[in-house]
Amino acid sequence: MAKPLSKLVSCVILDLDGTILNTDGIVSDVLKSYLVKYGKQWDGRRAHRIVGKTPYEASAAVVEDYELPISTDEYISEITPRFSEQWCNIKAQPGANRLINHLRNHGVPMALASNSPRTNIETKISYHQGWKESFSLIIGGDEVTSGKPSPEIYVEAAKRLNMNPSCCLVIEDSLPGVTAGKAAGMEVVAVPSLPKQSHLFTSADEIINSLLDLRPEKWGLPAFEDWIEGTLPIEPWYIGGPVIKGFGRGSKVLGIPTANLSTEGYSAILSEHPSGVYFGWAGLPTRGVYKMVMSIGWNPYFDNSEKTIEPWLLHDFNEDFYGEELWLAIVGYIRPEANFPSLDSLVAKIHEDGKIAENALELPLYSKYKGDPYLKISFPENI
Repeated sequence: MAKPLSKLVSCVILDLDGTILNTDGIVSDVLKSYLVKYGKQWDGRRAHRIVGKTPYEASAAVVEDYELPISTDEYISEITPRFSEQWCNIKAQPGANRLINHLRNHGVPMALASNSPRTNIETKISYHQGWKESFSLIIGGDEVTSGKPSPEIYVEAAKRLNMNPSCCLVIEDSLPGVTAGKAAGMEVVAVPSLPKQSHLFTSADEIINSLLDLRPEKWGLPAFEDWIEGTLPIEPWYIGGPVIKGFGRGSKVLGIPTANLSTEGYSAILSEHPSGVYFGWAGLPTRGVYKMVMSIGWNPYFDNSEKTIEPWLLHDFNEDFYGEELWLAIVGYIRPEANFPSLDSLVAKIHEDGKIAENALELPLYSKYKGDPYLKISFPENI
Protein backbone atom coordinates (compact mmCIF):
# COMPACT_ATOMS: atom_id res chain seq x y z
CA MET A 1 0.00 0.00 0.00
CA ALA A 2 1.26 3.48 -0.87
CA LYS A 3 2.57 5.58 1.99
CA PRO A 4 0.73 8.76 3.01
CA LEU A 5 1.91 11.59 0.77
CA SER A 6 3.00 14.52 2.90
CA LYS A 7 5.67 16.42 0.98
CA LEU A 8 5.18 18.84 -1.86
CA VAL A 9 7.80 19.01 -4.59
CA SER A 10 8.96 21.66 -7.03
CA CYS A 11 10.92 19.66 -9.61
CA VAL A 12 10.84 16.20 -11.21
CA ILE A 13 13.83 13.97 -11.98
CA LEU A 14 13.16 11.16 -14.45
CA ASP A 15 15.05 7.98 -15.15
CA LEU A 16 15.33 7.09 -18.84
CA ASP A 17 15.40 3.41 -19.81
CA GLY A 18 12.28 1.58 -18.70
CA THR A 19 10.75 4.72 -17.21
CA ILE A 20 10.10 7.02 -20.15
CA LEU A 21 11.58 4.82 -22.89
CA ASN A 22 10.30 1.30 -23.50
CA THR A 23 13.69 -0.34 -23.86
CA ASP A 24 12.66 -3.79 -22.63
CA GLY A 25 11.46 -4.98 -26.03
CA ILE A 26 14.61 -3.77 -27.77
CA VAL A 27 16.82 -5.43 -25.15
CA SER A 28 14.96 -8.72 -25.57
CA ASP A 29 15.16 -8.61 -29.36
CA VAL A 30 18.88 -7.80 -29.38
CA LEU A 31 19.80 -10.42 -26.79
CA LYS A 32 17.68 -13.10 -28.48
CA SER A 33 19.55 -12.66 -31.76
CA TYR A 34 22.95 -12.18 -30.12
CA LEU A 35 22.90 -15.20 -27.78
CA VAL A 36 22.14 -17.55 -30.68
CA LYS A 37 25.77 -16.99 -31.68
CA TYR A 38 26.80 -18.87 -28.55
CA GLY A 39 24.06 -21.46 -28.68
CA LYS A 40 22.13 -19.77 -25.89
CA GLN A 41 18.52 -18.63 -25.69
CA TRP A 42 17.23 -15.45 -24.04
CA ASP A 43 13.97 -16.14 -22.23
CA GLY A 44 13.59 -12.99 -20.14
CA ARG A 45 13.61 -14.83 -16.84
CA ARG A 46 16.87 -13.17 -15.86
CA ALA A 47 15.74 -9.69 -16.90
CA HIS A 48 15.70 -8.59 -13.26
CA ARG A 49 19.48 -9.02 -13.24
CA ILE A 50 20.03 -6.19 -15.71
CA VAL A 51 17.17 -3.75 -15.06
CA GLY A 52 18.41 -0.54 -13.49
CA LYS A 53 22.08 -1.58 -13.52
CA THR A 54 24.99 0.30 -15.02
CA PRO A 55 25.91 -0.83 -18.54
CA TYR A 56 28.97 -2.66 -17.24
CA GLU A 57 27.06 -4.39 -14.43
CA ALA A 58 24.31 -5.46 -16.83
CA SER A 59 26.88 -6.80 -19.28
CA ALA A 60 28.70 -8.73 -16.57
CA ALA A 61 25.39 -10.28 -15.49
CA VAL A 62 24.63 -11.52 -19.02
CA VAL A 63 28.12 -12.99 -19.43
CA GLU A 64 27.81 -14.76 -16.07
CA ASP A 65 24.19 -15.94 -16.37
CA TYR A 66 24.65 -17.39 -19.85
CA GLU A 67 28.19 -18.66 -19.24
CA LEU A 68 29.52 -16.90 -22.33
CA PRO A 69 33.10 -17.81 -23.30
CA ILE A 70 34.16 -14.16 -23.47
CA SER A 71 35.07 -11.37 -21.06
CA THR A 72 32.66 -8.61 -20.09
CA ASP A 73 34.71 -6.11 -22.11
CA GLU A 74 34.55 -8.34 -25.19
CA TYR A 75 30.81 -8.72 -24.73
CA ILE A 76 30.38 -4.95 -24.53
CA SER A 77 32.36 -4.43 -27.72
CA GLU A 78 30.17 -6.97 -29.53
CA ILE A 79 26.76 -5.94 -28.18
CA THR A 80 27.11 -2.14 -28.21
CA PRO A 81 26.84 -1.73 -32.02
CA ARG A 82 23.73 -3.94 -32.00
CA PHE A 83 22.04 -1.77 -29.41
CA SER A 84 23.13 1.46 -31.13
CA GLU A 85 21.42 0.34 -34.32
CA GLN A 86 18.14 -0.05 -32.44
CA TRP A 87 18.03 3.19 -30.45
CA CYS A 88 16.02 4.86 -33.20
CA ASN A 89 13.30 2.22 -32.74
CA ILE A 90 12.78 2.67 -28.99
CA LYS A 91 9.28 3.93 -28.35
CA ALA A 92 8.22 6.25 -25.57
CA GLN A 93 6.44 4.61 -22.66
CA PRO A 94 2.68 5.23 -22.65
CA GLY A 95 2.13 8.52 -20.87
CA ALA A 96 5.74 9.73 -21.23
CA ASN A 97 5.10 12.40 -23.86
CA ARG A 98 1.99 13.47 -22.00
CA LEU A 99 3.93 13.90 -18.75
CA ILE A 100 6.91 15.70 -20.28
CA ASN A 101 4.71 18.11 -22.24
CA HIS A 102 2.51 18.76 -19.21
CA LEU A 103 5.38 19.60 -16.87
CA ARG A 104 7.14 21.72 -19.50
CA ASN A 105 3.97 23.68 -20.28
CA HIS A 106 3.52 24.42 -16.57
CA GLY A 107 7.11 25.50 -16.07
CA VAL A 108 8.05 22.63 -13.76
CA PRO A 109 11.84 22.05 -13.85
CA MET A 110 12.75 18.57 -15.10
CA ALA A 111 15.99 16.62 -15.09
CA LEU A 112 16.98 13.33 -16.68
CA ALA A 113 19.29 11.08 -14.63
CA SER A 114 20.34 7.72 -16.06
CA ASN A 115 23.06 5.15 -15.49
CA SER A 116 23.70 5.25 -19.24
CA PRO A 117 26.57 7.39 -20.57
CA ARG A 118 25.60 11.00 -21.33
CA THR A 119 26.19 10.63 -25.08
CA ASN A 120 23.97 7.56 -25.22
CA ILE A 121 21.19 9.38 -23.38
CA GLU A 122 21.29 12.32 -25.77
CA THR A 123 21.29 10.03 -28.79
CA LYS A 124 18.29 8.06 -27.53
CA ILE A 125 16.16 11.12 -26.74
CA SER A 126 17.08 12.81 -30.02
CA TYR A 127 14.53 10.54 -31.71
CA HIS A 128 11.74 12.00 -29.55
CA GLN A 129 10.63 15.46 -30.56
CA GLY A 130 10.84 18.11 -27.88
CA TRP A 131 12.47 15.96 -25.24
CA LYS A 132 15.99 17.39 -25.13
CA GLU A 133 14.85 21.00 -24.76
CA SER A 134 12.33 20.01 -22.09
CA PHE A 135 14.99 19.08 -19.55
CA SER A 136 16.82 21.68 -17.50
CA LEU A 137 19.51 19.09 -16.86
CA ILE A 138 20.69 15.78 -18.31
CA ILE A 139 23.17 13.76 -16.29
CA GLY A 140 24.65 10.38 -17.19
CA GLY A 141 26.28 7.60 -15.25
CA ASP A 142 29.68 8.52 -16.66
CA GLU A 143 29.46 11.92 -14.96
CA VAL A 144 29.50 10.45 -11.43
CA THR A 145 31.85 8.05 -9.70
CA SER A 146 29.14 5.53 -8.74
CA GLY A 147 25.92 4.66 -10.56
CA LYS A 148 22.59 3.76 -9.02
CA PRO A 149 21.85 2.41 -6.41
CA SER A 150 24.35 4.98 -5.15
CA PRO A 151 22.50 8.26 -4.52
CA GLU A 152 25.33 10.26 -6.10
CA ILE A 153 23.64 10.91 -9.44
CA TYR A 154 20.52 12.29 -7.75
CA VAL A 155 22.45 14.35 -5.24
CA GLU A 156 24.45 15.83 -8.11
CA ALA A 157 21.28 16.51 -10.11
CA ALA A 158 19.73 18.44 -7.19
CA LYS A 159 22.95 20.40 -6.75
CA ARG A 160 23.09 21.43 -10.40
CA LEU A 161 19.40 22.35 -10.33
CA ASN A 162 20.00 24.38 -7.17
CA MET A 163 17.22 22.42 -5.48
CA ASN A 164 16.93 20.93 -2.01
CA PRO A 165 16.75 17.13 -2.46
CA SER A 166 13.57 17.02 -0.36
CA CYS A 167 11.86 19.19 -3.02
CA CYS A 168 12.62 16.71 -5.82
CA LEU A 169 10.34 13.96 -7.07
CA VAL A 170 12.10 11.00 -8.67
CA ILE A 171 10.25 8.68 -11.06
CA GLU A 172 11.94 5.29 -11.47
CA ASP A 173 11.22 1.83 -12.85
CA SER A 174 13.93 -0.20 -11.08
CA LEU A 175 14.90 -1.13 -7.54
CA PRO A 176 18.42 0.36 -7.87
CA GLY A 177 16.85 3.63 -9.05
CA VAL A 178 14.32 3.73 -6.21
CA THR A 179 17.07 2.96 -3.69
CA ALA A 180 19.20 5.78 -5.11
CA GLY A 181 16.38 8.31 -5.01
CA LYS A 182 15.43 7.52 -1.41
CA ALA A 183 19.06 7.56 -0.29
CA ALA A 184 19.37 11.03 -1.82
CA GLY A 185 16.54 12.23 0.42
CA MET A 186 14.00 12.59 -2.37
CA GLU A 187 10.39 11.54 -2.85
CA VAL A 188 10.14 8.55 -5.20
CA VAL A 189 7.38 7.21 -7.41
CA ALA A 190 8.05 3.68 -8.65
CA VAL A 191 6.70 2.46 -11.99
CA PRO A 192 8.00 -1.14 -12.00
CA SER A 193 9.04 -2.23 -15.47
CA LEU A 194 9.02 -5.95 -14.66
CA PRO A 195 5.65 -7.68 -14.22
CA LYS A 196 4.43 -8.76 -10.78
CA GLN A 197 7.28 -6.95 -9.01
CA SER A 198 5.37 -4.19 -7.20
CA HIS A 199 5.67 -5.93 -3.83
CA LEU A 200 9.45 -5.41 -3.94
CA PHE A 201 9.19 -1.60 -4.11
CA THR A 202 8.19 -1.00 -0.49
CA SER A 203 10.72 1.79 -0.03
CA ALA A 204 9.05 3.94 -2.70
CA ASP A 205 6.64 6.66 -1.58
CA GLU A 206 4.13 5.60 -4.21
CA ILE A 207 3.86 2.69 -6.64
CA ILE A 208 1.89 3.12 -9.86
CA ASN A 209 1.19 0.75 -12.71
CA SER A 210 2.20 3.13 -15.51
CA LEU A 211 2.77 6.80 -16.22
CA LEU A 212 -0.88 6.96 -17.28
CA ASP A 213 -1.75 6.59 -13.60
CA LEU A 214 0.46 9.38 -12.25
CA ARG A 215 -1.49 12.09 -10.43
CA PRO A 216 0.86 15.10 -10.18
CA GLU A 217 -1.51 16.96 -7.85
CA LYS A 218 -0.66 14.44 -5.12
CA TRP A 219 2.77 16.04 -5.07
CA GLY A 220 1.69 19.66 -5.29
CA LEU A 221 2.25 19.79 -9.06
CA PRO A 222 -0.32 20.94 -11.64
CA ALA A 223 -2.97 18.28 -12.29
CA PHE A 224 -3.60 16.79 -15.71
CA GLU A 225 -6.72 18.22 -17.30
CA ASP A 226 -7.25 15.60 -20.00
CA TRP A 227 -9.44 13.10 -18.14
CA ILE A 228 -12.99 13.09 -19.56
CA GLU A 229 -15.85 11.48 -17.64
CA GLY A 230 -13.53 9.01 -15.94
CA THR A 231 -11.59 8.17 -19.10
CA LEU A 232 -8.26 9.16 -20.59
CA PRO A 233 -8.10 9.55 -24.39
CA ILE A 234 -5.11 7.73 -25.85
CA GLU A 235 -3.54 7.39 -29.26
CA PRO A 236 -5.72 4.68 -30.85
CA TRP A 237 -4.22 1.25 -31.29
CA TYR A 238 -5.57 -1.81 -33.02
CA ILE A 239 -5.57 -5.54 -32.52
CA GLY A 240 -7.56 -8.47 -33.86
CA GLY A 241 -7.79 -12.19 -34.29
CA PRO A 242 -10.00 -15.21 -33.78
CA VAL A 243 -11.95 -15.52 -30.54
CA ILE A 244 -10.58 -18.40 -28.48
CA LYS A 245 -12.26 -20.46 -25.75
CA GLY A 246 -15.68 -19.33 -26.95
CA PHE A 247 -16.95 -16.69 -24.59
CA GLY A 248 -14.07 -17.76 -22.43
CA ARG A 249 -13.59 -18.05 -18.72
CA GLY A 250 -15.03 -14.59 -18.20
CA SER A 251 -18.48 -15.55 -19.40
CA LYS A 252 -18.58 -18.77 -17.43
CA VAL A 253 -17.28 -17.37 -14.16
CA LEU A 254 -18.28 -13.71 -14.35
CA GLY A 255 -21.45 -14.00 -16.41
CA ILE A 256 -20.32 -11.51 -19.08
CA PRO A 257 -19.49 -12.03 -22.79
CA THR A 258 -15.69 -11.98 -22.57
CA ALA A 259 -14.08 -12.68 -25.93
CA ASN A 260 -10.62 -14.02 -25.20
CA LEU A 261 -8.03 -13.38 -27.92
CA SER A 262 -4.85 -15.29 -28.56
CA THR A 263 -1.74 -13.27 -27.68
CA GLU A 264 0.34 -15.13 -30.26
CA GLY A 265 1.94 -12.66 -32.61
CA TYR A 266 1.17 -9.70 -30.39
CA SER A 267 4.28 -9.64 -28.19
CA ALA A 268 5.00 -6.05 -29.24
CA ILE A 269 1.47 -4.94 -28.33
CA LEU A 270 1.70 -6.65 -24.96
CA SER A 271 5.09 -5.08 -24.30
CA GLU A 272 4.12 -1.57 -25.35
CA HIS A 273 0.86 -1.25 -23.42
CA PRO A 274 0.69 -1.43 -19.64
CA SER A 275 -1.78 -3.73 -17.96
CA GLY A 276 -5.08 -2.07 -17.23
CA VAL A 277 -8.64 -1.52 -18.41
CA TYR A 278 -9.16 0.08 -21.82
CA PHE A 279 -12.19 0.64 -24.03
CA GLY A 280 -13.16 1.23 -27.62
CA TRP A 281 -14.97 -0.45 -30.48
CA ALA A 282 -15.18 -4.11 -31.51
CA GLY A 283 -16.05 -5.40 -34.98
CA LEU A 284 -17.42 -8.91 -35.61
CA PRO A 285 -17.51 -9.96 -39.29
CA THR A 286 -21.10 -11.19 -39.42
CA ARG A 287 -22.67 -9.05 -36.70
CA GLY A 288 -21.46 -5.45 -36.72
CA VAL A 289 -19.61 -2.98 -34.49
CA TYR A 290 -20.12 -2.87 -30.73
CA LYS A 291 -18.93 -0.90 -27.72
CA MET A 292 -16.21 -2.72 -25.85
CA VAL A 293 -14.23 -2.72 -22.60
CA MET A 294 -10.93 -4.62 -22.58
CA SER A 295 -8.58 -5.82 -19.89
CA ILE A 296 -4.95 -6.42 -20.72
CA GLY A 297 -2.71 -7.97 -18.12
CA TRP A 298 -2.34 -10.87 -15.73
CA ASN A 299 -5.74 -10.64 -14.01
CA PRO A 300 -4.48 -10.89 -10.40
CA TYR A 301 -7.71 -12.45 -9.12
CA PHE A 302 -7.16 -15.46 -11.39
CA ASP A 303 -3.35 -15.22 -11.10
CA ASN A 304 -2.64 -15.66 -14.79
CA SER A 305 0.89 -16.79 -15.62
CA GLU A 306 0.82 -14.96 -18.95
CA LYS A 307 -0.42 -11.54 -20.01
CA THR A 308 -3.84 -11.86 -21.63
CA ILE A 309 -6.20 -9.83 -23.80
CA GLU A 310 -9.84 -10.12 -22.76
CA PRO A 311 -12.39 -7.80 -24.41
CA TRP A 312 -15.94 -7.55 -23.06
CA LEU A 313 -18.53 -6.66 -25.70
CA LEU A 314 -21.20 -4.36 -24.27
CA HIS A 315 -24.05 -6.16 -25.94
CA ASP A 316 -26.35 -9.05 -25.05
CA PHE A 317 -25.42 -12.09 -27.12
CA ASN A 318 -27.59 -15.19 -26.96
CA GLU A 319 -25.07 -17.46 -28.61
CA ASP A 320 -21.35 -18.08 -28.60
CA PHE A 321 -19.02 -16.65 -31.24
CA TYR A 322 -16.16 -19.09 -30.86
CA GLY A 323 -13.66 -18.96 -33.71
CA GLU A 324 -15.00 -15.73 -35.23
CA GLU A 325 -12.69 -12.88 -36.16
CA LEU A 326 -12.81 -9.92 -33.77
CA TRP A 327 -11.24 -6.56 -34.62
CA LEU A 328 -10.63 -3.99 -31.91
CA ALA A 329 -9.96 -0.24 -31.98
CA ILE A 330 -8.79 0.80 -28.51
CA VAL A 331 -9.27 4.53 -27.98
CA GLY A 332 -9.23 5.22 -24.24
CA TYR A 333 -8.02 4.15 -20.81
CA ILE A 334 -10.00 3.77 -17.60
CA ARG A 335 -7.83 2.42 -14.80
CA PRO A 336 -4.85 0.23 -13.88
CA GLU A 337 -5.18 -3.49 -13.32
CA ALA A 338 -6.10 -4.29 -9.72
CA ASN A 339 -6.77 -7.23 -7.49
CA PHE A 340 -10.08 -7.75 -5.68
CA PRO A 341 -10.93 -9.49 -2.40
CA SER A 342 -13.88 -11.38 -3.85
CA LEU A 343 -15.49 -12.43 -7.10
CA ASP A 344 -18.49 -10.21 -6.36
CA SER A 345 -16.29 -7.13 -5.99
CA LEU A 346 -14.50 -7.97 -9.24
CA VAL A 347 -17.79 -8.36 -11.12
CA ALA A 348 -19.10 -5.10 -9.65
CA LYS A 349 -15.99 -3.24 -10.81
CA ILE A 350 -16.20 -4.75 -14.28
CA HIS A 351 -19.78 -3.55 -14.63
CA GLU A 352 -18.75 -0.11 -13.36
CA ASP A 353 -16.04 -0.03 -16.05
CA GLY A 354 -18.71 -0.99 -18.57
CA LYS A 355 -20.96 1.91 -17.60
CA ILE A 356 -18.05 4.35 -17.83
CA ALA A 357 -17.18 3.09 -21.31
CA GLU A 358 -20.82 2.97 -22.43
CA ASN A 359 -21.27 6.65 -21.63
CA ALA A 360 -17.88 7.81 -22.88
CA LEU A 361 -18.26 6.15 -26.26
CA GLU A 362 -21.24 8.40 -26.96
CA LEU A 363 -18.90 11.41 -26.95
CA PRO A 364 -17.79 12.63 -30.41
CA LEU A 365 -14.17 12.25 -29.28
CA TYR A 366 -14.66 8.49 -29.15
CA SER A 367 -17.76 7.79 -31.25
CA LYS A 368 -15.98 8.84 -34.45
CA TYR A 369 -13.90 5.66 -34.29
CA LYS A 370 -16.98 3.48 -34.66
CA GLY A 371 -16.57 3.93 -38.39
CA ASP A 372 -12.84 3.15 -38.40
CA PRO A 373 -11.95 1.21 -41.58
CA TYR A 374 -10.02 -1.28 -39.46
CA LEU A 375 -13.24 -2.51 -37.90
CA LYS A 376 -14.90 -3.01 -41.30
CA ILE A 377 -12.01 -4.75 -42.99
CA SER A 378 -13.70 -8.13 -42.66
CA PHE A 379 -17.19 -6.99 -43.61
CA PRO A 380 -17.77 -7.71 -47.34
CA GLU A 381 -20.81 -5.42 -47.48
CA ASN A 382 -18.64 -2.47 -46.48
CA ILE A 383 -15.84 -3.03 -48.96
